Amino acid sequence: MALARAGFGKSDVQVTRVGLGGEGVLRTNGRDPEAWAVISEALDQGITYYDSAVAYAGSQGYYGGIWREHPQERSQVFQTSKSAQRTSEGAWAELRQSLATMATDHLDLWQIHDLREPDEFEAIAGPGGALEAFVQAKEQGLVRHIGVTGHHDPQLLTRAVLSWPVDAVLLPVNPAEACLEGFLNQTVPAAQEKGLAVIAMKVLGGGHYLAPQAGVDALTLIRFALAQPVTTVIVGCADPAQVRELARAEGMGPLPQPEQERLKELFRPQARRLAFYRGRF
Repeated sequence: MALARAGFGKSDVQVTRVGLGGEGVLRTNGRDPEAWAVISEALDQGITYYDSAVAYAGSQGYYGGIWREHPQERSQVFQTSKSAQRTSEGAWAELRQSLATMATDHLDLWQIHDLREPDEFEAIAGPGGALEAFVQAKEQGLVRHIGVTGHHDPQLLTRAVLSWPVDAVLLPVNPAEACLEGFLNQTVPAAQEKGLAVIAMKVLGGGHYLAPQAGVDALTLIRFALAQPVTTVIVGCADPAQVRELARAEGMGPLPQPEQERLKELFRPQARRLAFYRGRF
């Protein structure tokens, strides 16, 4: 059965509702056979969204190894990457590196990575800041869409969504976040208002949320994320079996509302601790 797709923001591009995250085996070095097996399984499952970042160890190189051998596959997928550089010069240097490493002439989505502090916001958006490079790269056709990512400060990420010319936002979506203020009840509505694509991460909490004895498995958490107003849900995978599980979750559909409420009740007493990636409140 083919995976469901959703429109990517205001564009006419369609992406699968689940995507391969840049964590898992992709965030390693020197494990080419294992990483290629995961990417190949994702292709076989019909997944079209592929996550990566300069900061994610060898992830870009693993993709490059596949696309060099199978350029026809590259043309059929939505390849993303990210740069945490805060200056235009630094971002341009990383984009050139990313394109070469990934054996592609463009990225479908290039994201300003891991926005955390107000001074970073000002540096990125100010004269000579990275945002200049992102906008110029889009104008030159080197990237099709630009985005911003964050899991630290929902207010700051919301500010970026509302004021920067981005097409997408990547943020945490899980039962802990559903019990807290910020990402789901502020940033997501702001993104919807602007017509941005919303990409869900931190869905499994790096595996820390898995508690099968309490009915909290990967399938349930992925389906919880799919039930939220997001475009696609990305999950890092350690092996091909986990890729198949990701595709299976999409095929099962979004988690029904009563099950969503059950998860929120389980997470609510420790929601702040479980949102460990925020760093502070």
